[in-house]
Amino acid sequence: KTRLGRIEISSKAIATIASEAVMECYGVVGISSQGLTEVLRHSHRHRGVKARFRDGAITIDIYVIMEYGIRITTVAHNVMKKVKFTVEKTLGAPVEQVNVHVQGLRASDADTQ
Repeated sequence: KTRLGRIEISSKAIATIASEAVMECYGVVGISSQGLTEVLRHSHRHRGVKARFRDGAITIDIYVIMEYGIRITTVAHNVMKKVKFTVEKTLGAPVEQVNVHVQGLRASDADTQ
């Protein structure tokens, strides 16, 4: 809030920023809706990200599907760092937590590589 007015950022906007950052991470196949293991289409990815703004800090829960055969903990830590950095840089607001929920694993088709 400033003398000129107030700026409000919706949870959906935060989720959209976070989902774009997640999809840039190696080992992430897609974003899934909470409780479902289907990969969401590009236009609905924000549904697999829950963002809450409380006491001046942001908490983000991300539901992902990862590539089979990769080290899950390493990819999850990379997702946390990438999302935290991207959201803080874009919004200028601190990110308190980024929680990664692995909903499933997917093996790549050998024919597509």
